[in-house]
Amino acid sequence: MIMTNMDQDKAKVLFREGAILLFLGVPEGTEFGIDYISWKVGAQFRGVKMIPPGVHFVYYSACTKEGETSPRTGFFYNFKQREIVVRKWDNQLEDIGESDVSPEDMQRYHDNTQEMDKFLGPYPYNNYKTWVSLSSYITGDLACRLSPEKGKIASVSEFVSDKSTSQSRKENNENNGSFNKSGTFTSEGPVSFQEAEDRLPDMKTTPGTSLRFSAIPKNKCPPGSSPAEITKHNIDSSYTLEYVLLTYCTDNSNDILGEIQFSFICFLIGQVYDAFDQWKKLVHLLCSSEDALAKHTDLYLNFITILHFQVKEIPEDFFVDIVSQDNFLTSTLRVFFANIESCQANEVLRKKGLKFRDHLTLKFKWDFVSVPDDDEPVVVSLVG
Repeated sequence: MIMTNMDQDKAKVLFREGAILLFLGVPEGTEFGIDYISWKVGAQFRGVKMIPPGVHFVYYSACTKEGETSPRTGFFYNFKQREIVVRKWDNQLEDIGESDVSPEDMQRYHDNTQEMDKFLGPYPYNNYKTWVSLSSYITGDLACRLSPEKGKIASVSEFVSDKSTSQSRKENNENNGSFNKSGTFTSEGPVSFQEAEDRLPDMKTTPGTSLRFSAIPKNKCPPGSSPAEITKHNIDSSYTLEYVLLTYCTDNSNDILGEIQFSFICFLIGQVYDAFDQWKKLVHLLCSSEDALAKHTDLYLNFITILHFQVKEIPEDFFVDIVSQDNFLTSTLRVFFANIESCQANEVLRKKGLKFRDHLTLKFKWDFVSVPDDDEPVVVSLVG
């Protein structure tokens, strides 16, 4: 593992007060990571020590003898001060097993921390500030609510099909039979792509494995809205934002920022594409809510901060390969900056928003001022 450079006083405090993750039985060559750094583990690897208390993201990928890496799996965990967390590898599953650790074994791990020390890699403290900037609004409770019921976040979805027997498959083939070119009935195979699709088993996501993101309603208008109100709510998403805040962020409106950070980490580090989708939805929701700017000033000041740190950590080719396919971020932020300029936003928010706009323009050469061709008014000639 990469050695961590820190002053001796800080190292002593973390050694005494930090948490330990024991990751036992992991095969040599497995990819293992915590937060923003990952490694290929060696033969003597047993886990990580000196973990700062708080929410962290642990992830891993099994590796074959040929060097091929399996899809990434991870989990969020809220480490407590001096806590020892134990996870054991299951060679058959090529994943973490479900078995619990007995109280006797846990006591033994606590009693033998000194002996285990040489098998534990230090937490990559050099990158801790980066991790905090990406996860500052993710609480333990929020991570629990958004994570799958089974706890593990897989980069590739798990599916199950409806149970079937030899008899049910035979009946299905007979029921889905067709007439061939000579007009004879046959059940040997489909004669069209649609028929082939119809015969495929009904695949569903394995229960308990899906991320539990906040649902953003498709209906953007309150019941009984007039045509003028419908037009307004389709331009300004403040009504939808209020619904999400009242439904999912009742204790703390900053939970929506935590979910933006959670989905960003699940995509960028956990490699879950569905999380990128949720990140886009939430970013767009906040950016397109003009009336909410005056009501939720502190929320938007914090929103700009987390976007700043997220953009800072995204690889340079990310925008070209993913975001720019539909020009999502530039078009969404163009609306956001226009809203900040046109509405009665708090002066501190206005200054911070426009400073962020100037920073992005300088760094990425993005133009947030010019009106895109698609948004230009259409001129209709009335001359016959």
